[in-house]
Amino acid sequence: MAKKRPHTKAKRPQGTGGVGTAGADGQVPVVGAREPCPCGSGRRYKACHGRAAAQAVTELVQRPFEGLPGECDWVALRELVPAATVELKLREALPEGVPSVTLATVLPMAWPALRRDDGSVLIGLQNDTASGDISRDLADTLQRALVAEPGTPVQGRRAPADGPRLQDLLDPEGEFEPVVHTGFEFWVPDTENATPEVTASLERANSAAIPTVKLSGVDAAYWCETPDKNHLRWVMPHPEERLLDALARLHAAGDSSLGEGTRLVGSFRAHGLTVPVWDLPTGVGADDIEKPAAEFAERLAAALAEESPLTPDERRARGGLTNRQVTLS
Repeated sequence: MAKKRPHTKAKRPQGTGGVGTAGADGQVPVVGAREPCPCGSGRRYKACHGRAAAQAVTELVQRPFEGLPGECDWVALRELVPAATVELKLREALPEGVPSVTLATVLPMAWPALRRDDGSVLIGLQNDTASGDISRDLADTLQRALVAEPGTPVQGRRAPADGPRLQDLLDPEGEFEPVVHTGFEFWVPDTENATPEVTASLERANSAAIPTVKLSGVDAAYWCETPDKNHLRWVMPHPEERLLDALARLHAAGDSSLGEGTRLVGSFRAHGLTVPVWDLPTGVGADDIEKPAAEFAERLAAALAEESPLTPDERRARGGLTNRQVTLS
C-alpha cells in the first residue's frame, strides 16, 4: 500500500478573511481526500479544492473532439466503424524510439494502448473511459504509451483533472485520414507468431465486424452492410437544430432519399454531432451511393442556407425525424 504524502496545514494569510494560496504558482497541490486542504481553509480537501478537481474530471464534455482535424471522422471511428486506423501527428517531435503513433478503433483484449516491440504506439478509441472527457483520457493514455516499455500494453486509469487533452498534444494542422479495414489483422505485424490470447481475440473481433466502407466523395459518410439491409451513416458538423430544419425541408419536398429504394430513417446524436441514417436496399453498395450522396450534399447545402420559417408540412417532417432520433453519447 502506498504511503500517504506528508502534509502540513497551511496558515491562512492575514487580512484576507478567506482561502489562501498554497504555492507560488497559485496551484493547490493534491493531497488525500480526508486530509486538510493545503489552501488553509481548515476544511478537508475533498470538501474544498478537491471538489472542483473531481468535478473537472467527471463533468461530461459534450463535444470531446471539437477543434481536432476531422472531428466528424473521430466520432465515426468512436461509434460506427468496426476496424480502422489513422496515423496521428503530434505537435512535438516523437520521442526517440517511437517511430509512429496510430489511432485504432479497438485493440486486442480491449487494451487502451499498446507499445509494440518496434516502439510504435497504437491507441484504442472505442474503450470505456474513466471521466467525462474522452479527449483528456485519450491524451493521458497516449502520454503513458509514449514512455511504456516496448512490447507492453497500457492499462486504463482516471486521467488527472489538469492533464492535457488531445487538442493540446496533436498537431492542429495534421491531416486525419482514416483507413477502414475489413478485419483486425493490423493488430499484429506477424499473425503466425501471435500469442494464443491475441489470436483468439482477433478471431472473435473479425467474426463480429460489420463490413464498412468510407465514401470518398463526401466527408465522414460510412456505408455498412447488414444481413437485412445496408445503411449509410453520415456524421455532419452542422448545428443540430439547423441541420434538422434542413433535413425536414428536404424530406417534405421528397428530396431526402439517396435514390430508388433508399430512405432517410432518422438520426442519432454522438459526441455533440448529429448523424443522419439512410436505409439502403441490399443490392446497393458503397460505390453505388457515391454519386447520390454528393448530389444530396448539394441539396443539403441549399436547405441549410434557407432562412424562411418551416411550413406545416416541413414541421411535421421535422417532428417525425426528431421522434426517431437516438442519443448514443
